[in-house]
Amino acid sequence: MDAPDQRHSAWTAWWAGVRALTPMMLGVLPFGLIFGVLAVNAGMPGWLAALMSVIVFGGASQMILTQLWAAGTPALLMAATVAMVNLRHALYSAAIAPALAHLPRRWKLLLAYLLTDEAFAAMARRLEDRSPARHWFFLGAGLTLWCGWQVSTILGVIIGKQVPMNWPLDFFLPLTFIAIIVPALHTRAHLAAALVSGTAAVVFATMPYKLGLMLAACLGIAAGSLLRRPSAVPAEPQA
Repeated sequence: MDAPDQRHSAWTAWWAGVRALTPMMLGVLPFGLIFGVLAVNAGMPGWLAALMSVIVFGGASQMILTQLWAAGTPALLMAATVAMVNLRHALYSAAIAPALAHLPRRWKLLLAYLLTDEAFAAMARRLEDRSPARHWFFLGAGLTLWCGWQVSTILGVIIGKQVPMNWPLDFFLPLTFIAIIVPALHTRAHLAAALVSGTAAVVFATMPYKLGLMLAACLGIAAGSLLRRPSAVPAEPQA
């Protein structure tokens, strides 16, 4: 493939990634807006909320970090909680790694930074695509989400002080993740993990510093792992 064809293929793949992510922005933009509002109302400086969206770039972990900030949680516990919430990204990385194995390190680092729930959902549809420009699709999808998240966060920070603090905006957080999780429940292990972790999160919601969230995550992972464990093959009787 000559240079003009390569550029055309890269542009086509990049634009396809943008189009694949655009419908998801209907959920991402309000999510980022709500994060910016909640962060400001929790007492977080606006510049720090915006910087968090650049550095962390993870809606769930940023929402939880905001709640922990408001509760006066120690920094070490905040870091541990956010790390546990983001463990799912290790699974995303393992799934997408074979498709990126041939790329230079700079590409791997960039796409790893852009890998989020919604971006992975779009990328997973192209994992079987053997096109040499496949990584441009991943880049288009990831950058679309990144730009939308930054803009919506900044808008939330700007209007945050004008939103009454008694508005239950944090109620939209579980609704958003229910919409993401439910379509992904394909097996008994998935369903068990969701039910156990969801129930445990409600039962242990009163634990200080949101420790119930970490406990619920551990219990959900354990439940899903137990159901996924292959049953032991009985030994053949010896003659």
